This record gives sequence, structure tokens and C-alpha cells, in this order.
Amino acid sequence: MIHFLARRLFVMIVTLAAISLLVFIVIQAPPGDFVTSYIAELESQGEAVDPQKIEFLRKEFNLDKPIWQQYLIWVFDILHGDFGRSIAYDLPVVDVVGSVFFHSMVLNIAVVFFIYIVAFPIGVYSATRQYSFGDYSLTLLGFLGLAIPNFLLALILMFLAKKVFNTSIGGLMDPLFEGQPMSLAKFASIAEHLVIPVIVIGTSGTAAMIRRLRANLLDELNKPYVVTARAKGLSETRLLIKYPLRMALNPFIADIGNLLPHIVSGSVIVAVILDLPTTGPLLLEALKNQDTYLAGSFLLFVSVLTVIGMALSDLLLAAFDPRIRLDGGKR
Repeated sequence: MIHFLARRLFVMIVTLAAISLLVFIVIQAPPGDFVTSYIAELESQGEAVDPQKIEFLRKEFNLDKPIWQQYLIWVFDILHGDFGRSIAYDLPVVDVVGSVFFHSMVLNIAVVFFIYIVAFPIGVYSATRQYSFGDYSLTLLGFLGLAIPNFLLALILMFLAKKVFNTSIGGLMDPLFEGQPMSLAKFASIAEHLVIPVIVIGTSGTAAMIRRLRANLLDELNKPYVVTARAKGLSETRLLIKYPLRMALNPFIADIGNLLPHIVSGSVIVAVILDLPTTGPLLLEALKNQDTYLAGSFLLFVSVLTVIGMALSDLLLAAFDPRIRLDGGKR
């Protein structure tokens, strides 16, 4: 175990170093930078460009230095806990992201619970009752969930929510509660507004999870050890829980590696359509504006969560699945 953790830690460090370089290259790939875009915007509006202000901005955000120096300064500052200053918002990156971070956490944790709570029982039911009416019906719903684009489903549910339930469209709460302290009425408004984004964002993930769990469980139920256990008189419920279900949980456990970054980033397109105050639209805006420090820090943070999540998935898979060994040895 110690050798595995040490090896994994080394690989994580190398991976994150490579990711940081790629992130910086991708952000710098478009021609120009934020200052040149700022100058073009002022000129298009017929305003005068102050050369001293432009020179100050370039020095303030290290845009007057070579690319490789900008990268090293950025990485050095991050390692010391300084994620830089957003050029577009003229605020520290931590302050800009922190204003929407809580909303993203609440929304995407609700999505994760929705996916697992819905997908697990349906996947088990479909596998244990193969080719039944319920299996066919749930399979059809699963295919519809995979086929319908999230943005289209979002528009449909927004129309129905406004038409049938008279729910205010967009946001995570009624505009009346913006800036007010938490209360029972505000909590109820948040819960009401969470329904649509949770269903929209979670639908495709739920459908995919159901298909994977059903396929894995069906494969395990047809193996010889299950037939042998039945022949020994083991009840179906005990047999299902003790052996095949445990082996079929791999996709659930493996997906934990994607949960951590998903909780932070979420669905960008759906967030834009539903006007959700989450980190997804913020990242999109930062990339459009070439806000190097904001976009780069956010992407690097998501990459760190992805690498940590993958390592956690490996450990949990080894703990739950006796066929997996961290040291590569045979039992």
C-alpha cells in the first residue's frame, strides 16, 4: 500500500505539472491578450486609449514579460497560495470564484445524489428482471435520457414550470430573496428552483449509469459461481447482495473520480440557459475574455480534483473488488 501511494503521488505531481503547462498554453493560444481586447473594445466605442493605463496593465499582470516567465510566475504564485488577480473583474481570483462557489457546490452535490439514488435501484431492477415490461420501460426512458440534449430538456422544463407551477425562471432562488439572510421561505425557494437544474443535469448521467450497472450485473449473474451459490440453496436476495452486486458496483466506484471536478464545474451550457450563478458560466466568460489568472487557476483546480478523485477511485476499487490488487500480485 505504501509503495502504491508513493508511486501514485509521484505520478500525480508529474501529471499536474504537465496539465498546468497545457492549460497555460491553451489559454495563451488565441492571438493577443486581455489588454489588446480591451483596447479594441475602447476603440470600437470611439473612446480614447490612455497609453499610460495600458502600460500599467501590462506590467501589473506581467504581460510585458515573455510567455515562459509568465508561466513560471503563475505557477510560483499558486504554490504559495496566490491564485493571482482577475483582469476582467479587477479582484483576486479567490474572491471572484468564492462568490459563486457555494451555489455550484449546492447544485452539483444535489445532482450527484440524484444520479446515485435514481440509477442504483433502477439498474438493479432492470438486471434482475431482464426482458420484463418494467425492464423495457426503464430501458426506453434510459435511451430517451441519453438522446435528449440537456439544453432542450432545460427549455421544456422551464416552460412547464412557469406555465403549470408559476415558478420564476432562472437562478437558484426567487429574486425577492436575493441578498437576504437564510429563512424557511428562502430555503423553500432554493429547493423549488433546484428541481429543474438537478433533473436536467442529472438525466444523462443517470441514464448512462443505469445502462452500465445493468450490463455489469447481468454479466455477473450469468457466471458459474452464481449458479453454484443457487445450487447450495442461497436465497436470491442474499446471493445478489453478497456476490454479483458487489462485483457490479465498479462503475459506481470508478465514477467517483469524476465526481469531485463535476461538483465544482457542473454543466456550463445548462447553467447559461438557466441563468444559474455557478462557476461554469464564470469559466466560460474568463476564457472568452482571455482572463489568464481566473481561467487558468480554475482549470488547474478542476484538474487537481480530477487527479485526486482518480486516485481515490483506485483505492476504493481495490477495497470493494477482491479481484483488484494494488501491488499487482496474485492471491
